[in-house]
Amino acid sequence: MGSSTITLHDHGKTLVCKGEPANLLQVFEQHQLVVEYQCREGYCGSCRMRLVKGNVTYSQKPLAFINEGDILPCCCLPVDDIELAL
Repeated sequence: MGSSTITLHDHGKTLVCKGEPANLLQVFEQHQLVVEYQCREGYCGSCRMRLVKGNVTYSQKPLAFINEGDILPCCCLPVDDIELAL
């Protein structure tokens, strides 16, 4: 995976996603950003957040219901630069 930037719309922060993280939740943890989560595998949906701009890809199809425009950072990674509303 190349390098992508993650802009956190509500926090005014920009994070860099580089290397081989397993998912966006891991990227947030690397940057000491606390995000609500429970299962870490796409089952519960507690980490759900709004994708404002960009695209993500899922390592596995989430079982939790997600609305159009929402993502589960516990099981996805950015395809390109993204913007999120937490």
